[in-house]
Amino acid sequence: MAKPSDAVRIQDTKVALSTASVYPESTATAFEIAARLGYDGVEVMVWTDPVSQDIEALRRLSDYHRMPILAVHAPCLLITQRVWSTDPWVKLQRARAAAEKLGASTVVVHPPFRWQRQYARDFVDGIWRMANETDVRFAVENMYPWRYRDREMQAYAPDWDVTKDDYRHFTIDLSHAATSRTDTLDMIDRMSDRLGHVHLADGKGSAKDEHLVPGRGNQPCAEVLERLAHTGFDGHVVIEVNTRRAMSGAEREADLAEALAFTRLHLAQTVSPVPGGPATRTDRR
Repeated sequence: MAKPSDAVRIQDTKVALSTASVYPESTATAFEIAARLGYDGVEVMVWTDPVSQDIEALRRLSDYHRMPILAVHAPCLLITQRVWSTDPWVKLQRARAAAEKLGASTVVVHPPFRWQRQYARDFVDGIWRMANETDVRFAVENMYPWRYRDREMQAYAPDWDVTKDDYRHFTIDLSHAATSRTDTLDMIDRMSDRLGHVHLADGKGSAKDEHLVPGRGNQPCAEVLERLAHTGFDGHVVIEVNTRRAMSGAEREADLAEALAFTRLHLAQTVSPVPGGPATRTDRR
């Protein structure tokens, strides 16, 4: 147990709000909520909301709310197949340009769908080429098999488990890990020092991608955050939760405030002074 004389060192990892976390509210609303609740910045999910696709509109929102844009999520979803072109490489080029212009350090990208055969065939080498052309991180996100009753479909290529391929940076999404029924801590071990970005959400292992508020599922959300703090993680932690069932704006904000408080709590390191030596971390539980 931590003693009264122990110090608490707060990890300087920035905690951002994904604009997807306020859906069906707008991108603009996400900036407003992030500022009001005290987030460090936002991750912009580029989707069908025109504001999410407009660099100048995003810059104005960032300036007005004093909310830095820390990451850009490229339009990789089924509903965004026509956003920023139908060519997936053009989408990534535009995401990189947006990140560079907005001062974001990371572009989040999903592996291709299996039916995007040429894109999938060239994906690993192509991501390396793009990563070599910019200081922006291309952080490839773990996904999951699609399940229906007792059937399973491998929807992503080269693989939903991105650790099976060679990328410079990874995004770990804990809700996706729950859906794929993967050991999250083991996946983080495989990502090692190439873990560059975190989507924090919970899950219970359902076939649906749940994106629960951290602490409401069975994922090791607290352990992941404590590990990040202990290892000096230099990326961002992004709250990406599903608030679609919120009955009011106040309920949605309460969920997002809870997620932020949970994250900040577990990013804090408890350290004990050692006579004649540096402080050491102790177990807070």
